[in-house]
Amino acid sequence: MPQRARIRLSSTDYKKLEEVCSQIKKIAEKTGVRISGPIPLPTKRLVVPAFRPTAGEGSKTWEKWEMRIHKRLIDIDADERALRQMMRIQIPENVYIEIELV
Repeated sequence: MPQRARIRLSSTDYKKLEEVCSQIKKIAEKTGVRISGPIPLPTKRLVVPAFRPTAGEGSKTWEKWEMRIHKRLIDIDADERALRQMMRIQIPENVYIEIELV
């Protein structure tokens, strides 16, 4: 059984996340390695309620701040040439990538 690389991507901006996923798919097609994914994982919602005091006699007001973390999972055959090309991809600063050999 050939060794596989599991790539986990996460970001708060899903458009940049999809761009990185499409670049990885292009590299896999160009080098001819098997790829499964990108598999969308559940989006994590971080909600922070904040009390906004009013001036004088007013009703209590709450603001809700929300941040969503989008995740993708890609499995690819661990071909040395394909992995070297993936290391050269320009990753935006708010996209986090983790590569694990399985």
